[in-house]
Amino acid sequence: MSSNILAPGRTLGSYPERPTAPPNWFEDAVHRMIGPVARRWRPGRLGAERFLDRVNDEGAELRELGAVELSDRTLALRRDFLRHGLTEELCARAFAIVREMSGRTLGMRHFDSQIVGGWAMLQGMLAEMETGEGKTLTAALPACTAALAGIPVHVITANDYLATRDQELMSPLYNVLNLSVGAIADEMRDPAQRKAVYACDIAYCTSAQVAFDYLRDRVTMGHRRGSLHRSIDNLREGDSPADSLILRGLCFGIVDEADSVLIDEARTPLKLSAPAGNSIDPRVYHQALKFANQLDNYGKGYHMDAANNVVLTDSGKAYLATLVEGMGGNWTSARRRELLVKQALTAKHLFIKDQHYLVRDGEAQIIDANTGRVMPDRSWEMGLHQAIEAKEGIKITDPAESLARITYQRFFRRYLRLGAMTGTAEEVAGELWSVYRLAVVKVPSNKPSRRALLPTRMHRTADEKWRSVVARAKAMRRKQRPVLIGTRTVETSEILSELLTKAGLDHQVLNARQDQQEADIVAAAGQPGRITVATNMAGRGTDIGLAASVVQAGGLHVIATESNDSRRIDRQLFGRCGRQGDPGSVEAILSWEDEILEFCRPGLITALARWINWHKVNLTYGAGLLLTRFAQRSVERRHAHMRRALLKQDQRLDDIFAFSGPLE
Repeated sequence: MSSNILAPGRTLGSYPERPTAPPNWFEDAVHRMIGPVARRWRPGRLGAERFLDRVNDEGAELRELGAVELSDRTLALRRDFLRHGLTEELCARAFAIVREMSGRTLGMRHFDSQIVGGWAMLQGMLAEMETGEGKTLTAALPACTAALAGIPVHVITANDYLATRDQELMSPLYNVLNLSVGAIADEMRDPAQRKAVYACDIAYCTSAQVAFDYLRDRVTMGHRRGSLHRSIDNLREGDSPADSLILRGLCFGIVDEADSVLIDEARTPLKLSAPAGNSIDPRVYHQALKFANQLDNYGKGYHMDAANNVVLTDSGKAYLATLVEGMGGNWTSARRRELLVKQALTAKHLFIKDQHYLVRDGEAQIIDANTGRVMPDRSWEMGLHQAIEAKEGIKITDPAESLARITYQRFFRRYLRLGAMTGTAEEVAGELWSVYRLAVVKVPSNKPSRRALLPTRMHRTADEKWRSVVARAKAMRRKQRPVLIGTRTVETSEILSELLTKAGLDHQVLNARQDQQEADIVAAAGQPGRITVATNMAGRGTDIGLAASVVQAGGLHVIATESNDSRRIDRQLFGRCGRQGDPGSVEAILSWEDEILEFCRPGLITALARWINWHKVNLTYGAGLLLTRFAQRSVERRHAHMRRALLKQDQRLDDIFAFSGPLE
């Protein structure tokens, strides 16, 4: 295998990234025809067994070498990479050296499954590995190999804590290989600090951090983005645009929890903003909320369309015009006043406190729907954030104007090479290929799974469901087995917490309010009789260690209290138990009043619901599974359609603004 990102001179002397010109009609037609075949063909070309044999052969000799001899082998490998590129033979040698060094410095020697996963990522594929298979250690294999070849590497993790933790955990290995490493933290506000981290051989960061730093570089470069302009800037003496750049380009990215970043977060545009010069009087947002309440009382002023957007009717627009009669400023423009009131209605009816946002320290902070974590530096646009602040009666912040924007769909396709890993990618393999050209490779687990899947229980009402969940947690505590209970929202996690307290069951709650203590709470969730209630975040990336008595008692028991929008998120929760051959069990305790089923109740499903309520029966496992799968597929298709629409919109904007330079 050769590489087009090998030479360090080219990498360090410019700003390498992959051009993203939209395909013409012929290229698009060809891709549609051969794409499904190519997606399945690429993993077959991985040559995992052959590569693993080579690594094992190289490793047999390395075990007998002393520290000095092993270091000499590493230096020789770096020279060979510069001469010959990332050939399969040299990559196998690099993997063997990294595995040997890891065993000596970290006390962790890579399993064969981790070798296969690392090789897949280095080849530009996505390695689907079971939860608990050691993806942090796996990522070190392609990261070290690329870094030894002189290629800057970004290891992209789910949050700042994991970025710092993984960097500290892997540092002894990188240091012994003479590779520099750093981690980007949110508190790093000085561009010089961030630039120093990206100057390391391996930089750990979050997807948002690196994407925003890329946007800052785009703003700095302005229209001087061509290779000729950048070469001239590099030759200039003194300050130049090149001196102010933070990144060294997008060479090789390794994305952890890739389904969350590349799929779930793909619909959220990232916008680099600055305070707007023409701020709106905060009283305007309170006035808009008052008019929204009056429209509610009016009764026929608006409706929700198929995409759940507020649409004012003609009579509603006319009624609004009478309400603002005699008012000046923003209310004189029909378009402006209608937007303000629509955003107020959206904030009032569609955005729910403790589900979509938290109010903390006098601020409205967005909750990521996919991870359950707060995003304190994010805000909704077009006055929606200010409308929510007016609704909650907190200080109205100044709106910001956008300097640059990008989506993850556009950003990650710009890496010259992109590898990824996650525990759940099978359901979105087609989309990962069509958008990012990432083929999914299923990596066998190191040990056979001992996870027991118990039948789903479906209750008629939410109250019955919660009583069943509490009873199940109490039964598990009597057996001294730890329980992890997954909820969708902050609100439901706190409702369940109250019920557990009333039942006299001590427990820990992990939601967006406790995001700083996340790792500590999850790490202790495997102690005997421990009950942990968690939102979707469920400590992804943090191991739940089991006490010896817990293993003997049957391991961790996981309860899902509501099906999520995607089966992948359900599987992520279930993957918290039964790791690395440990015992464990999972079950879903649901109700017909769950949000996802309320959202998808057409025709036949509604009739079935009436029959269930009339006869007062609990659904069997098969019927419950059928209903939830039907609802999830409906939501998954809708979200996939929205992501495709966003990507097409970006491509159309590229075409429209091609004469004036890139969209960002």
